[in-house]
Formats: sequence, C-alpha cells, structure tokens
Amino acid sequence: MADLLSDDEIDAQLPDEWSREGDEIVRAYEFDDYLRGVNFAQMVGEIAEAQVHHPEIVIRYEEVEIRLTSHEEGGITEQDIEMAELIESERDA
Repeated sequence: MADLLSDDEIDAQLPDEWSREGDEIVRAYEFDDYLRGVNFAQMVGEIAEAQVHHPEIVIRYEEVEIRLTSHEEGGITEQDIEMAELIESERDA
C-alpha cells in the first residue's frame, strides 16, 4: 500500500494544469473533435493498464476529463502524481 500524500506534498508535486478536488486530482483536456478525444482516452487506458492504476475517464464531445485517486488508500498518493505525469508526457509527445 502507498502512503497518502499531505496537502503540502500534493500542492508541491501536482503537475501544471491539474487541480485537486477533494481526494482526487483532475484535469480536462480539450480537443478539436470527438474522435481525437476518444483516441486520447484510449492512450490513457493503455498507460493505466501498464501502471495497474485506473483513472476515471469521462469523454465529452470536445473534452476528456481524467480523475485520479488511490481508492485503496482513500486519497491521493505518489502513484496518482506519477500517473498524471505519464499522461502529460504522452500528451506532449
């Protein structure tokens, strides 16, 4: 089990463009069309499978929202921060 991060640790480590909502970290990505968002969600799903850490993914017409939390620990852990960073690095690739 991973340790929960403190509020200060979350603030210091949270990637740009991500925000905290309670026990989750959240980011919405915008796309020019629906299928680009679906393709992005697929890529996030592949990262999630490789990391064995599965976010909530909400696909809207031109937006994909990603929500990360560590359910077993009851909040935000280093694993959530690492997953957000992986998503960011692949998005920018």
